[in-house]
Amino acid sequence: MSKRVLLLAGDAVEALEIYYPYFRCLEEGYDVQIAAPSKKNLQTVVHDFIGWDTYTESKGYLIESHLAFEDVQPEEYDGLIIPGGRAPEYIRLNENVPKIVAHFFEANKPVAAICHASLILTTVSQYLKGRELTAYIACKPDVEAAGATYIEDPLHVQGNLISGHAWPDLPGFMREFIKQLQ
Repeated sequence: MSKRVLLLAGDAVEALEIYYPYFRCLEEGYDVQIAAPSKKNLQTVVHDFIGWDTYTESKGYLIESHLAFEDVQPEEYDGLIIPGGRAPEYIRLNENVPKIVAHFFEANKPVAAICHASLILTTVSQYLKGRELTAYIACKPDVEAAGATYIEDPLHVQGNLISGHAWPDLPGFMREFIKQLQ
């Protein structure tokens, strides 16, 4: 039976951080579902590092979500990927998102969070206390406020939690996720 992977997203999800994991999981033969606040085409954004003190943002491609958060049955999935971008800022406010994420920690299933995805993890801070993870540097205060130790490395794995700084770290990020899923 094929592994099932859930991605959590919303409008303004970072394009590379959703497309790369989505296609990489399909390449492995996994059944991959994208969940969002509602089932619709999501507008992605492209974040780049071009000499500013922070990243720039441009409009990206559309990607279809397969189901709404309220319809997710997390026990049906073997692993969770949370891309970054600006989507985590607002999808973490959806009452279903913390419940979904908590299931993966409680069941010790792989949780992969990259870039601003750590903002979602802060909604289940009880699973972060005493743990280590990395994220986009601007999320460091949120990671620490949730009781975790922020790691400077661009990729960090601790138990079932795989974390990465940003889209340039996707190859190692996905390699570690797939390793845990298998």
